[in-house]
Order: sequence, then structure tokens, then C-alpha cells
Amino acid sequence: MKKTIYIVLACVLLVFGCKESNKVVENNRTEGLSEERPNVIYIMADDLATQAISAYGGIYKDIAPTPNIDKLAQEGMLFQDVLCTNAICGPSRAAILTGNYSNKNGYYKNESGGKFDDSQWTFPQEFQKQGYQTSLFGKWHLGTEPKGFNVFKYHNSAGQQGHYWDPVYNENGVDVKEKGYATNLSTDFALNWLDKERKKEAPFLMVLQYKAPHRPWEPDKKYENLWEDVEMPYPTTFNDNYAGRELTAGDTEMTMDYFSRRDMKFKEPENLTGREKIAWAFYGAKPGEVVQPVGMGDEEGKKWRYQTYIKDYLACVKSVDDNIGRVLKYLEANNLEDNTIIVLTSDQGFYLGDHGFFDKRFIYEESLRMPFIMKYPGVIKSGSVNSDIITNIDFAPTLLDLANIKTSQQMQGRSFKPVLEGNTPEDWQQGMYYHYYEFPYWHHVQPHYGIRTKKYTLAHFYYNIDVWELYDLEKDPHQMHNIINDPQYANVIGSLKKELKTLMIKYENNRPLADFRAITDADFGSIVDKKDDETSVQDVLTNRNGNNENN
Repeated sequence: MKKTIYIVLACVLLVFGCKESNKVVENNRTEGLSEERPNVIYIMADDLATQAISAYGGIYKDIAPTPNIDKLAQEGMLFQDVLCTNAICGPSRAAILTGNYSNKNGYYKNESGGKFDDSQWTFPQEFQKQGYQTSLFGKWHLGTEPKGFNVFKYHNSAGQQGHYWDPVYNENGVDVKEKGYATNLSTDFALNWLDKERKKEAPFLMVLQYKAPHRPWEPDKKYENLWEDVEMPYPTTFNDNYAGRELTAGDTEMTMDYFSRRDMKFKEPENLTGREKIAWAFYGAKPGEVVQPVGMGDEEGKKWRYQTYIKDYLACVKSVDDNIGRVLKYLEANNLEDNTIIVLTSDQGFYLGDHGFFDKRFIYEESLRMPFIMKYPGVIKSGSVNSDIITNIDFAPTLLDLANIKTSQQMQGRSFKPVLEGNTPEDWQQGMYYHYYEFPYWHHVQPHYGIRTKKYTLAHFYYNIDVWELYDLEKDPHQMHNIINDPQYANVIGSLKKELKTLMIKYENNRPLADFRAITDADFGSIVDKKDDETSVQDVLTNRNGNNENN
């Protein structure tokens, strides 16, 4: 009889215990914490183009494959239409961290654009607040010291741009000069933290941001001559003559004519000092200063510069891919694969000779489209591909959502977790608002805003010109034909302008052009009607002690 009573009591206690346990789990979820929270590794290369990743296809996929990045795509989701709201390094990073446009987070430009307001909320701070171990390794490039990280070690020379070789890192507030190649070193620090420093019982958010493949495109020694005997293919639009776009795409300083001696790896003469070294190294950045071997003609020189550039760039990408492979191998060896979200992206796209360009900034496809791949076993179907329009302000709310972290922080971005699960909401965005502000340095790209839908790109270039452009992406995917004056598209233009206005109101940036111009002028003063101004990029380069690597 007693035995029966004990058994009944034990069952009752078990039932109540289970109820209490469920209550604890439910409370945790209410506070934004799941029972088993996923780890997050956010990997971002600088200026990494979709064209340089073989999973995206393209002309380099067989010559310069990226097997480790491709492995992420095979085991996760590859995104075809992730777009940057302001295609330049610092402002894109600020948008990603805050989930807000430049006009909201206050960081509009790289060049003399001020410092990122580090008093504002960022998503790593929320992860840290919710019990995640947080770390940052590699590039920060926001002019401030990172917040929201238990541990950080970021590039802290050349205006936080860093150097490829023997770089200086800020390690938790102290500058340390390291020996070696930056891409390898940043990964070394990350893996050491994963293996030896983090607490194994708590989830983590690790941000790993490479300097590569940013200018000046210095490969690891073992890859310096990787394609020495290969002539790289040329993009379809390599010889773009900018017909119909003379005042916009045709009036920049980012063509094959604007590579410097340093970019082209010319050997520096001996006995140069200080300003002489800078002036020599950056010769080529000013109009009329074309760098090429003696005796080369214009066409031959253009191709030679492209070949030098693209080989160095892709060699830098190869090191990024190698090091991503190291991270994946560590996760596999330590049974961390199944509960770790991995993101691979860039701060924006980049031109690899497309339209005869290098660099970024434009609303045009090659700079607008960001590579974006995400892996999360059990949530994301392996080998899936998505073509929904997603922007960089959507990253923060999505990562928080995936980690079951709830926040009262208001963000302009929206979680695309349903997209990852294969259930794109019916009311998902069909167009995105873009705005670029920096002018004239660097690269002399006119400030402009616009809208990009699945079918069209409409842009307004407004600083000291008043030019609209329209591209039909289905008929003209390379954006070679500006059809703004084609009467057949009159209704399309009217509809797009209305939709653009709606987005500008939605994102609280529906302001007079004078206000936008004032943002541009804040650093350099107005240059309207200053065509005879002798101030040159070379002068700025020299006066800034070589810190132009910021861009």
C-alpha cells in the first residue's frame, strides 16, 4: 500500500515538475531567449563582388573558383537580390549594425564623413545584453571603438582601413603590431577565441570582417603569381562608351585610367621620403596621370592595367576563401555545425572591369548587389536559392529573429526569417530605395538616389546636374541604355517616381534637394561652378598623409 502511495506521489510531483519546467522555458522565450540558442558567425569581406564568387557563376568561376564559399551555398541559401542602401564601406556597415538608413543612423559618407555615433544601438549590443558572448576580429572602419563586444581586435591604421602586411590591430583598447598577412591573422585570432577563450556553455556571436579584397589588392606571397601566364577574360561591358550617360557613368574617376603606381605594383625608387613617397605612390589617381609600362599604346595599356588589377583582386579573394574554409573545418571538427548560423557577405558589390570601372558607389547592378549566403541547418534548406529583394538594413532584425531575441529597438529593416524558411510573405518589399551622398572625393561619382525593383532601375543624379536615368533590367541587364526619354516608358516612369516618393517618405528622407546637397557639402564645401579649381585628388592624397585607404 505504501509503495503504491509513493508511486502516485512521485507521478504527481513529476507532472508538476514538468509544468514548472515548461513555465521556465516559456518565460525564457518571453524574454527573447530560446531553450537552445544558435551561435552566429557573421563573415564580411570588404568590396567582395558577386562576380568573384564561383557559386554566382560568371566569367571567373572556372579560373578562380571559391570552393569554400561555394560549400556554404551548397549547404545553405544563396541570395540573388540582396541590395545595398548606400554602396560605400562605412555607411553600409553602419546600416547593417543599426538596421537603419544613413539618414537615420547619421553616417552618410566615408570621406570626412565624421565618426559613427557609437552612442546609438547596434545589434551586437543586443546579443550581448541577452547573454551571448560577442567578439569582433578584422575590419571595423567606423572611426570609433566598437561597442557590444566582449572581445575585439580590429585594424587600427590608415583610418581603420588597415594594411595587408604586418598590420596594427586594436586589441581591446591597446594597439598591437602583428607580423604576417592580414586575412590569415584575422582568422587566427577568431579561431583562437573560438577554441581557447570563449565559454563553451554559452552561445556566441562572432563578427569576422576581412580587409580583403579592398584596394590596394595585395595578395598573400604564395598567390602573387598565381595567374601569371593566364589572360583573364574581359567583362561584356569592359569597353562601355557611356553613350546616353555621359554626365553620370561617363564622368567618373574610377575607370581603368585611374589606377596608381601603388595599385599597379610599380617598384618605388630609393631615397624617397615623406610626401615624396606619397606623391610617387599615388601618381595615377589624378586625371591625365596614366600608369603603364613605357611604350604601351592606349588600348594595350588599358588591358594591362585590368589584367594586373583583376589578378591581384582575385588572389586576395582566394585567401578569403581559404580562411573561410579554416572556419568551416573548425566548426565541423568541434561539432558546432548544426547549431551555428553562418553568414557570408560584403559591405556592397564592386566593379571588376564592368563598364570599364573599379570601385563601387553607383546604383548600377555590380555595386548595388551584395553577395549574401546563409547557412543554418534545420532551418534553411541546403542548396536553396532566393531572388527576393532584401537590403542591408534587414540583416540586424533577421539575425535577432533567428536567435529568438526580442527587442524594443525600432529598426527600418525587416526580418526575412520567413524567406529563409521558404515562406516569403505576400506583403514583402517589391522595390528598394537607394541613396549615395559622397562627392567629389573619391572617384567623382555624382550623388544620386533612386528605386530598384525586380524589373527597373530609376535614378536621379542631382548635385550639380539634374539627370534622370531608367533601365529595363529584363531587356537590358547590363544597363547600357538609358531609356528615360523613351515615350513607351512614360507610364512606367510616372509609376516608379510615385513609388520612389512613397519609399522616401517611409524611410523619413523625403527632403528638398538643397538638404541633400548640404550633406555632400558638409566636408568639402560646394564645388558648383568651380571647374577651374586646381584642387586635385593628388593634393588631397598628399595632405591626408596617405590615409586615403579609407575608401
